[in-house]
Amino acid sequence: MAGGSMATVFSMGALAFAARNAGHQIMVSSTEEMMPTIVGIGLPAVPFTDLSIEHFTTTDRAGKPVEFTPGGNAELRFTGAWFGRMAAAGLGPLRRLSESWRPDIVVGGTLSYVAPLLAAHLGVPFVRQSWDISETAGIDAAAEEELRPELDELGISRIPAADLLVDICPPGLRLPSAPPAQYMRWVPANPQSRLEPWMYEKGARRRVCVTSGTRVALAESGGFLRTLVKEVSPLDVEVVVAAPADTAEKLRAEFPGLRAGWFPLDVVAPTCDVILHHAGGSTGMTAMQAGVPQLLIPQGVNFEAGSRRIAEFGAAITLLPGDDTPDAVTAACQEILSNPAYAERAGLLADEIAALPLPSDVVGAIEKTASGH
Repeated sequence: MAGGSMATVFSMGALAFAARNAGHQIMVSSTEEMMPTIVGIGLPAVPFTDLSIEHFTTTDRAGKPVEFTPGGNAELRFTGAWFGRMAAAGLGPLRRLSESWRPDIVVGGTLSYVAPLLAAHLGVPFVRQSWDISETAGIDAAAEEELRPELDELGISRIPAADLLVDICPPGLRLPSAPPAQYMRWVPANPQSRLEPWMYEKGARRRVCVTSGTRVALAESGGFLRTLVKEVSPLDVEVVVAAPADTAEKLRAEFPGLRAGWFPLDVVAPTCDVILHHAGGSTGMTAMQAGVPQLLIPQGVNFEAGSRRIAEFGAAITLLPGDDTPDAVTAACQEILSNPAYAERAGLLADEIAALPLPSDVVGAIEKTASGH
């Protein structure tokens, strides 16, 4: 079970491929609009709802509009509530699916709350795989409140805890209070394209990659990426932008010679000296895996705590809302480029990730969980 966004699909792709390559039959489930994304990376896909993220973020169960309150606990509760509504919408279709295709185990991403509910309904084990390094306590509590009718129907008081937690967070960034987990190496599963030499060759100039990851709405608004490109352009660097085709075309028209497009980040990342982005989980994990320092500008309160941890480790600079002025962005990027300590610390995170068990190794732990061992 992924969430309703491309990043959540990519985050779970490596484990899904590993299970399939080990000879298991799998299905990957998400919203209808994610079906092309799942199929596009080569995995079997089945929808659990034809409703979009936009529906769940703007409408309650009764069809009444909901109001977004940004910042702090209010934003976390808002996030948990809409993820809860998505889970509630998906539970019925997945129950019907399981009548003809019954899984032996259910694997759900960090906020895929339909996964533990379906597992409880079927009486099978539940595995929770982290999408990134984000903290979820406040979001979990709000989702549980939203899902009270489903929990009551199942005769349980809480969202069931995972029988196995699979964590992709590098040990150096993991909180001391985090529960025991099966570590897993981050392996990117983003879409690929025909490669051009510039994508894998490092040029004479230092390279800054600017992206809003799979936050397509953020990219298509134009302002976020355009502003960041303008803020780093005064530096003596090559700027490349990972963005959807329409946005990339507009940026190339405004900034002649700019390389912009929906290129495979896992290929381009190792050629970069800085990755400047919205603090999205999939983008951040790919940067860490490549050993590239980051300039993080979180676009959502749920990304802020993880961004601070990367900065405290010394592998990034994080600019929180209000601090991300044009001068601050330019200065922070220059600081990362001029101070080798950031790249050294980012390299340590890459080493930590490389030392973790591969997804193929983690399949064995899932097999044992499924068999009750």
